[in-house]
Amino acid sequence: MHYHQPELETMSRDELEKTQAERLRAIVRYVYDNNAAYRERFRAANVEPGDIRDVSDIVKLPVISKEDLRLSYPDGFLCVDRSTIREMHMSSGSTGTPIAMLYNQADLDQWADCMARCYVMAGCRAGDPIQITPSFGLFNGGFGMYHGARRAGLFIIPTGAGNTARQIKLVRDFQTRIFTGVVSYGIRVLEELASQGNGGLPSLKIGIFGAETFSDSMRKTIEDGLRLEPFDIYGMTETGGVGTLGQDCPDHSGLHVWEDHYIVEVLDRETREPVPDGQPGELYITSLTRQAVPVIRFRTGDITRVLSRQRCACGRSHIRLAKITGRVDDMLIIKGINFFPSQVEQALMEIPGVLPNYQIIIEDRQGVKDVRVNVEADGSVTGFTVEKHLKERLGFSPKGDVFPAGGLPRQEGKAVRVFYETAGE
Repeated sequence: MHYHQPELETMSRDELEKTQAERLRAIVRYVYDNNAAYRERFRAANVEPGDIRDVSDIVKLPVISKEDLRLSYPDGFLCVDRSTIREMHMSSGSTGTPIAMLYNQADLDQWADCMARCYVMAGCRAGDPIQITPSFGLFNGGFGMYHGARRAGLFIIPTGAGNTARQIKLVRDFQTRIFTGVVSYGIRVLEELASQGNGGLPSLKIGIFGAETFSDSMRKTIEDGLRLEPFDIYGMTETGGVGTLGQDCPDHSGLHVWEDHYIVEVLDRETREPVPDGQPGELYITSLTRQAVPVIRFRTGDITRVLSRQRCACGRSHIRLAKITGRVDDMLIIKGINFFPSQVEQALMEIPGVLPNYQIIIEDRQGVKDVRVNVEADGSVTGFTVEKHLKERLGFSPKGDVFPAGGLPRQEGKAVRVFYETAGE
């Protein structure tokens, strides 16, 4: 087994829990002393730093939401002097005011170490060529991959997003071993390879994909098509960026979360009470070691469940979560049926001949909602085939059309899967 920080990645559960308790007490005192917004929220909840003695006391602390962070834009939760800030990234802001994450040098170092742990856990070794396809900009993906690759001693090919034909040429020219990107971009590479018709990419061995839900069917498509081992990396703007929370290991038995840096809670979406391990709920995150903008009990909106708190076959002791199945605000309700877009993807990929590009179109006609699912597929697939399988798997029969390969639009960044239409549009 290989580790970036072996003592920290393999410490016993007792050591982890002791570390978390110490760091929770310290971070609560830190934000209380250094940020007025946190201080006001704590006082409103009638809690003082001295009330937090153990991890179990975390339930006493108030919750922070995305809306709280948006309303505080650009730096309402900042806990350090602005002069010490060295970098910033932002959420897309697609639902309103964006969320800004600011970093001092200690935060950049923490990010680099978390990402380096992910790389080494996936089998990356110093000197391996790594192609970084997420964009280098306000979105955190490209820079996060870069910071971690520097820390892990990898040979960096910083392509950024787009120009898939050139991406493939660079893989061949430099014998890229590690490929990183959003999940849907792995499919875009497969499509470009098919259009070129001149072979595969045998140098690729490791794929690190994130930023989108990663269904088992999509993983299998990428694994078989690119002939590499895909890994599901996890992190978000609010926790400090890609890889800060963790990734799955070669055992692929869940997402390891770096518990020496983060406390995770899986809570009931309505009551906010902890759910038993193994049961789905909403993920809440508390960052223990970030300095510029720590988050305390941040409500992520992501749906997951605890798979195991036992030591993994890879030797790591950190908790394992199920892959993210969707977001609370992504849930769709059509004709009384609740479902996530990831469930549609999983069902579609089970149909022989269906290709990975699809659209879920929510139609709203004077308040009455219906769903249409458009897919790309080969000539053996009919609309009836798709409708019948989705009815069996999800309990409703969507309308929709079947398109030939390349018949639906593409995006170079995150794939847009869900579209909304209202009467008159």
